Amino acid sequence: MDNILEVQHISKKFAGHTVIKDLNFGVREGDFFSILGPSGCGKTTLLRMIAGFLEPTSGKVIIRGEDMSGIPPNKRPVNIVFQSLALFPMMNVKENVAFGLRRRKFTNKEIDEKVFSMLSRVGLEDYGNKAVTQLSGGQRQRVAIARSLVLGPSILLLDEPLGALDRKLREHMKIELKLLQAELGTTFIYITHDQSEALVMSNKVAVMNSGNFDQLDTPKNLYKFPATSFVAGFVGETNKFDISTQKTENNMMNITTKKGWKLEKRFFEDEEHNFLFIRPESIILKPDDKLKDVSRFMIKVKTILFDGSNTKISAYTKVGDERILIALPQNARFENIAVGDEMEAAVHHNDLKCYKE
Repeated sequence: MDNILEVQHISKKFAGHTVIKDLNFGVREGDFFSILGPSGCGKTTLLRMIAGFLEPTSGKVIIRGEDMSGIPPNKRPVNIVFQSLALFPMMNVKENVAFGLRRRKFTNKEIDEKVFSMLSRVGLEDYGNKAVTQLSGGQRQRVAIARSLVLGPSILLLDEPLGALDRKLREHMKIELKLLQAELGTTFIYITHDQSEALVMSNKVAVMNSGNFDQLDTPKNLYKFPATSFVAGFVGETNKFDISTQKTENNMMNITTKKGWKLEKRFFEDEEHNFLFIRPESIILKPDDKLKDVSRFMIKVKTILFDGSNTKISAYTKVGDERILIALPQNARFENIAVGDEMEAAVHHNDLKCYKE
């Protein structure tokens, strides 16, 4: 499938400070592409350059094979949905969605047809005459998306669109947006600092760090095979330890934390590492004696963090007294774990993620 968007060696400087550093990537037509990163990493600056609100210091934005250099936002085949939504409170739903069409001089008949069709596609066909102030947060979100999509953009840009919603509605809207994008087939480029949003909704995710991409991959690969310590720490929940490592003669690597907790894994990487990451769900409680290629250790349970299906325990290693978070398997075998219990645990060698920096 061809790329609908090509960003070629794009950079942006403000007052001598480089915000975007020689970014080079493409987005395929029909993808739900998320750019994930912390505040201040350059996500919104990049989005504004794609939209045309900012000109790059160097590099090009190419959409459908056309260089966008010097083309203003209103002439680009993109539209943008901001966190604030920017709906017009004095207009009803139908008038909000029709606003851009009226400015482009469509006939009243064309406007009515396009608006009804788009409201139907976002599940609001019966809400055309309602004031936007009468709508729920999720409904307003859909009106903003309908207003952007009714103009037929090649790409819809979404800048933290769920940030103002409460947690429950945000969880609901993640599923709604994913389903809506799949139904419409429009290319979505989605900006967020919330890794859950990016992982749940996207085909591809770029993890942004200080103006560049640390990794551009599928959500599954980002989570299972993080390329850098930044990605390992930013995407998903994890345990992080400062370590030193030493290669042994039998092709193993000894890992020692600063507090003296010792692990080992088969040697696959450079021998010098400074950080270790272990996902809570990768820790095996009461491992079978026959389990191979694991590093074993003893823990003592300190706290049980009950959260229904996502229950975890906070424990300390018997050696080194390192605090470690462990996802509790949904298994009757572990229902009676209590504070103060001591037990063996293990981690498979492949789940010990070590990084130099």
